[in-house]
Amino acid sequence: MKQNFLTWLAQETQSVWWHDSANIAEQEKAFSLGARGMTTNPFLVNQTLQTSPEEWKGVLSEDIATLSGDAKATSLIKSVTGYYAEKIAPLFAEGEFGSGYVCAQTNPNKSGDYAYMLEQAKLYASWYPNLVIKLPATNAGIRVFEECVALGFNVAASVSFTVPQVLAVAEARVRGKERALANGIKAGLSIAVLMVGRLDDYLRDVAHDQNSDISEADILLAGTACIKRAYTIFNERGYDTVLMPAGCRGAHHITSLAGAKMIMSISPKIQKALLEIEGPFEQKIDEAVDPKAIERLLSLKEFRKAYEPDGMSQEEFITFGSSNRTTDQFINGGWNPLLTL
Repeated sequence: MKQNFLTWLAQETQSVWWHDSANIAEQEKAFSLGARGMTTNPFLVNQTLQTSPEEWKGVLSEDIATLSGDAKATSLIKSVTGYYAEKIAPLFAEGEFGSGYVCAQTNPNKSGDYAYMLEQAKLYASWYPNLVIKLPATNAGIRVFEECVALGFNVAASVSFTVPQVLAVAEARVRGKERALANGIKAGLSIAVLMVGRLDDYLRDVAHDQNSDISEADILLAGTACIKRAYTIFNERGYDTVLMPAGCRGAHHITSLAGAKMIMSISPKIQKALLEIEGPFEQKIDEAVDPKAIERLLSLKEFRKAYEPDGMSQEEFITFGSSNRTTDQFINGGWNPLLTL
């Protein structure tokens, strides 16, 4: 049988990819193609419960009808992510890099509430050993991230689009790991997400709004340029936080990173596009992004914020345009609908 891109990526490179969906049939297909873990968020949990309610009836907590508010949403997230955590636990038991994990995201309504997120993270960590707690890469979220590392939890910083965000996450990992080791605790898996496609989406609107002559071809390189720059810096500094490209909008977001020691979040739509690519396949992580395209993109202030390591302070992360857009989707398309499901 002719090899496809996804199985090639999983079998012949150091890259690992995770399935980005909570749909049962989609998950089974993805794992047959080489997926080793799963990313979910409130939007994806709500989506599968709304579109496939019969499949989840025997999985949901028996007392779900008695719950309300955040307790209800939390129970639904536990049921869905717990189903997958148990299903792929054998992969986790093998102990291989990036294998057998499932992500569960905290309440996006509380992206600036340190105390709330920390308590919710502790609750999530008590559910399953292979659960990865997803926090926002806001100032408060990164502070919680550090505490989670210190406690030995598996943790990912999401709602993240920029080089300064992932660098701040990596530094939080360093501090948290030092504290964990000092207390005899083994640090868990730490992931820094960079939502490459969502950054492109935002910059496209900024370019249009500012009547910029930056081309669509340049815009499509923005997220890739940022994550490749971050990857270089991570390797130079020896960070053991794992970068995760996510929010992809096309196959190019994955093919351009093939061969990187990353955990790639790939949705069913992007999986389909990757399966349509004809081989032979190449590792392209070391191919530089066109420097002239980067030079043109740097004329946009919002790209400079995303690309330069000191483009934003940690306190500014919550105000970045992509952060507001994505958080709103997770709230109004995910968490809040779960309250009335």
